[in-house]
Amino acid sequence: MHRPSSAEAEIAEELAAVRPDLVSRYAAELPGARAAVLTRLWRALVHEPLPWVVRRESGAALLLADGRRLEGPYADPYAVDGRVTAVRLGSVAYDDPARLMTDLAVPHGPAFAVELGDSVASLALSRADQDSALRAPVNSWEWEQRVVDGHPFHPNCRSRPGFSVAEQLAYGPEHRPVVRLALVAADDCAVRGEWPEWLWDGGRPLIPVHPWQAEHVLRLPSSGGLSAHPLMSLRSLALPDGGPHLKTALSARLTSSVRDISPYSIQTAATVSAFMESMAARLDGLLHITRTLGAVSADSPDLAAVLREAPDLYADSGAGEHVVPVGSLAATGLPQSPFWLAEFTRLALSVGLRLLDLGVALEAHGQNLLVVLSATGDPLRLVYRDLADIRVSPVRLARHGIATPALTGRIVTDDEITLRRKLFGSLVAGALGATAGSEAALRESLETAVPGLPRTPDLQALLEQSLPTKALTLMRLSPDTPGDLWTQLPNPLGEVKRGGG
Repeated sequence: MHRPSSAEAEIAEELAAVRPDLVSRYAAELPGARAAVLTRLWRALVHEPLPWVVRRESGAALLLADGRRLEGPYADPYAVDGRVTAVRLGSVAYDDPARLMTDLAVPHGPAFAVELGDSVASLALSRADQDSALRAPVNSWEWEQRVVDGHPFHPNCRSRPGFSVAEQLAYGPEHRPVVRLALVAADDCAVRGEWPEWLWDGGRPLIPVHPWQAEHVLRLPSSGGLSAHPLMSLRSLALPDGGPHLKTALSARLTSSVRDISPYSIQTAATVSAFMESMAARLDGLLHITRTLGAVSADSPDLAAVLREAPDLYADSGAGEHVVPVGSLAATGLPQSPFWLAEFTRLALSVGLRLLDLGVALEAHGQNLLVVLSATGDPLRLVYRDLADIRVSPVRLARHGIATPALTGRIVTDDEITLRRKLFGSLVAGALGATAGSEAALRESLETAVPGLPRTPDLQALLEQSLPTKALTLMRLSPDTPGDLWTQLPNPLGEVKRGGG
């Protein structure tokens, strides 16, 4: 019999106090949650350049530096269905990713094992609190709240350290709460764009603050309040009645990153937004950018907020159109056929590659990228939000006679590897891979979509080189190494490179 981990036991104990009606459902969801996290971990162990894996053998067997063998099933790079229920380290089988990481005994493994245990327990809690009788989503934030399992490929898909069970239920989008944001009046603020009149207190801007941030980090007096619906990222929220979206600072580590808002992002917000609106106008109506309306910071990444348009503005509701975040497509079963997936793939690659050729690399993962669907479910055009992590190439812009915006810092680069990694890793290995859900389905959609695309140097690189993706587990096991670390997945495109376009 499986012995519950400390995280599993702690959540069960808290749940018994705050939601006793969920205790039995939570226990029933634990095995599936372990398999979901183990699937993501096994994918990483097979495909990432971990320094203590010295050889990868056919049949998904890994030889470790200490001589042990780690064996498991074929690790499909794009599978998100929890198909890996056990792997074997030496003669011992493991169904618990946290115990496996503990017994691997690798550098920084114990801390990562704790995070894996948290991810399993929180995922089981998220799955336990689902209602099969929910009405069909009407707007984009309701689609987002149908994403229960979190990041499709990160083993920390639901890790929420520092959040009690009550706080997860109160703030997690998959639990469908209404969150009451604090409003903090701050002096000496940096304000960019147009901060709305209703968010001022005399001469001081009111900064919406996530209640977890207000309680655990800032411990500041607040006035007023603002109700909102949490989105997929947890720290971003939709205001009621089709209002704009708010991105708040949340100084907690979710998956890999601490979700604060850097002063750099605030300073560049208006410039980047105006520039990207002009770039989207070059794409024949296939891409819309949710404009940044205003941004404010009290000179601290812990006390800042960004206000941007709701993506629903870019759907014609009268014609039955609706906007769906790409990250929710697989979670809600929307891709209904290989033909649909191929059409969506063609649309996404057309937009991403055209923009990259012009000089902008989007971080087009399933959270930032949304698709406008017709009344019959056909993919029509894309919406992109959250411009903080795009990359802009002055050399490429100049090649097309486009003026470079007045930007400096990390967003500006002409490095070809960096630009292609940004787009290919987020869009192909990320959004398209997770939507397809398997290597075979992704290959089929690409084989249909790619031959009709313009044969740019970037497409040629995508066809001929391995597919870059962030080495998410290596990053968690390398806490002293700043920035992103990368790995290469086998090229899923098969014989497409022989086709024309």
